[in-house]
Amino acid sequence: MPEHTGVERPGGRTARTRRAVHAAVRELLAEPDVELSIPAVAARSGVHATTVYRRWRTIESLLLDVAVDDLNAQHPVTVTGDLEVDLTGYVHRLLVGIRSAGQLAFFQAIQSASRQADSAAEIEALVGPRVAQFQELLDAAGVTVIGGMRLVELIIAPAYFWAQVGAPLDPDRDTRRLVETVLRVAG
Repeated sequence: MPEHTGVERPGGRTARTRRAVHAAVRELLAEPDVELSIPAVAARSGVHATTVYRRWRTIESLLLDVAVDDLNAQHPVTVTGDLEVDLTGYVHRLLVGIRSAGQLAFFQAIQSASRQADSAAEIEALVGPRVAQFQELLDAAGVTVIGGMRLVELIIAPAYFWAQVGAPLDPDRDTRRLVETVLRVAG
């Protein structure tokens, strides 16, 4: 009998379930006056509600998973080994994206999911995939004095804070400033 490694196969049942559930969430979000709930997502996706609850626990966690998926597609973290080039491209795409209609969904999903979390560790797990991507970027550039979570604090936090208060950062003016801050901290 083959040993199960716990790795999600790209075409496996777990991946198909995740795609179906994510598609259902996006469809339901696009419909006006539809209450988004795990039972509604389960019915739309054809995935049993117990499976959805087991995998995501709350609608907020599910929304965050969809938001992270969308964020990764819209704002990928490119890793070339050149920290300044990689950060400049990423930050500029991020700041342009945040200024677009509806792009605060990721931030709002984190806020909502964090209110449902039982601990700080759960909140960190919610942003873990993005932190891991930032860590890859730092590792490729040979930066060891800061970690991926510090990039979240130096780039993501100010970008979303200013957008949330209605004064989003300007991509042309503020990209350089955020990147220079990271480069100074990285030494």
